[in-house]
Amino acid sequence: MGDEIEIRPLLASEYTAVGEATMRAYREYWTPDLPGWEPYLARIADVESRAQHAVVLVATDRGVVAGSVTLELTSRIPGSSDPLAPGESHIRMLGVSPEHRGRGIARRLMLACIDMARRNGKHVMTLDTGQEMTAAQQLYTALGFQPTGPQQRPGGPLLLGYKLDLDSESPATR
Repeated sequence: MGDEIEIRPLLASEYTAVGEATMRAYREYWTPDLPGWEPYLARIADVESRAQHAVVLVATDRGVVAGSVTLELTSRIPGSSDPLAPGESHIRMLGVSPEHRGRGIARRLMLACIDMARRNGKHVMTLDTGQEMTAAQQLYTALGFQPTGPQQRPGGPLLLGYKLDLDSESPATR
């Protein structure tokens, strides 16, 4: 059997399916006592707005949308704080639906972003993740990302920052 996972740019016809898949990936971290989750899930579902400002890559598994990732190459999506630094790329909203996990899809999405950032002349890739997202943290570390410390967003959760030197010879990302 051939590889049934495909990583590719988002199609306009997939906005809803990609938003739903990404929301399913994040919903497991939602609890009623966490402020800001419902608005954040709505932002995750709004793939069309993200795609106007950044690259959205989609993973399909046997033709079904399994997950996605947003890659900021030239500017931030609306609602972000600081502008991108020169030579910086930034990962946002990596998510794989629970029913598609365990097949390396998140890793493939990340490797596609790393490759795209390098091809676009970027020298560093940054990202933020929730402290409860331990599987994501393990993936980022395995790919050579280094922790940059926690960041408290106003009115939001504590996020853990990571950074990858795209000019390095990390075997995991070559």
